[in-house]
Formats: sequence, C-alpha cells, structure tokens
Amino acid sequence: MANKVAVITGGMGGLGEIISTKMADAGYVVVVTYSPSNKNADKWLQAMKAKGYNFRAFPVDVADYDSCQRCVERIANEVGAVEILVNNAGITRDMTFRKMTKADWDITLRTNLDSVFNMSKQVCDGMLERGWGRIINVSSVNGSKGAFGQTNYAAAKAGMHGFTKSLALEVAKKGVTVNTISPGYIGTKMVTAIRPEILESKIIPQIPVGRLGKPEEVAGLIIYLCSEEAAFVNGANIAINGGQHMQ
Repeated sequence: MANKVAVITGGMGGLGEIISTKMADAGYVVVVTYSPSNKNADKWLQAMKAKGYNFRAFPVDVADYDSCQRCVERIANEVGAVEILVNNAGITRDMTFRKMTKADWDITLRTNLDSVFNMSKQVCDGMLERGWGRIINVSSVNGSKGAFGQTNYAAAKAGMHGFTKSLALEVAKKGVTVNTISPGYIGTKMVTAIRPEILESKIIPQIPVGRLGKPEEVAGLIIYLCSEEAAFVNGANIAINGGQHMQ
C-alpha cells in the first residue's frame, strides 16, 4: 500500500483529520480537500506539519462538478494518480420538514450526495484502466434508520449507498471496490460539544456499548477497506455504531 495516493474530501474536519493522519501513518500519500470558504486551511496545514504530517491540500467545492474536475486534474499533475478516494465531505442543515426550505434541501443533497458523483467520476476511469482502486463513501447511521429533523441529510446518506451498490457492480471485475461505511455517534469535536447532560441522557443510552465511537476506529475501518485483504468486500454498507442500529 505504500505510496498509493489517497484523497480524503473534507479532510480537515474532525473525522476527516483523523482519517488523514491515520492513513498517512499507514504509509499512504494523503491529499486532503477543503472548502474554498475555509479561512483556516493554512493554519491547519502548519499545525499538521508541526506533528510531522506534510499533507498536500487542494480547495474544491464538492457540490460543483467543474470544481471537482479541476481539483482532481491538479492532484494528478502535482501529486499523482488517485488510487483511493474517501468521500467524507458533508454538511447538515437540521430542522423539521415543515420548517425546511428548498435551499436547505438543495445544499444538503448537493454537498452530501452530488459530491459523491462529482468526485468519483473524476477518478473511476483511471482506477479501471490501472486495474486497482478503492472508493469509500462515508454515510451515517441516520441514512439507515432515519432521524428526526434530518429528512435532507438522511435522504442524501441513504442515496449514497444506492450509488455504492450500483457502481460496485459495474467495477467489480476490474480490481476496484466501492463500499459505504455508516458511522454512528463518533467523539468528534462536533459531537462532544453537545451538552453533557444531553449526551448522557439522550444519546449514549441508545448505544449498547455505552460510549461514543472513536474517530480512530472509523479510520481503522477505512484503512482495512483500502487493503488487499479487503478485496472481496464490495458493495457493502458497514455499520460502525456500537450496536445502536443493526441491519
């Protein structure tokens, strides 16, 4: 696996950062993408460099096809062909359906679901030509079970796995695998910022193992799916939620 180029969209976020560092530790050449509106990208890169990680980073609007095309062309020219794609970028616009606007729906579907097409389209042909590739789509437990106030987010995350299954059928014989992972509540900064009394009374009681997941556990699953040992795992949706939702 050494020196394979892995692109992690949303790689500067809470979960994305851990995925990026753990994949770098595993020997991958890690490229992160970030939103053009992110004003802290240089600061993040400097902080990572201080920890020994010399990531390459490229701005991209994952909701925009042309932006994705330009980004992947730059990566190919400046770093190398993309052999692993982790579609991790995403947003939430949570509210009840009655309050949800068309704009709330559109931006969530475009960022969370259209992005999977936009990025995968740029790398899939090259993977097929080389006879090897990994596409890993980061969905959510709420795409499997639904969630109050998340019709937009849950629809996007559920649609992600429909994409996974269909593309996996098309590329299976060419050495390319496409899989979904569906994390539950993971101890990222966003989740741990929830008021402790809400975490303890509402969220953790839903999780049979009795705790939040660790970002490192999600990263470990992704690293496994990138490995040769996982070549027979294709079109799967792997739940990593502590038993909160079982299919």
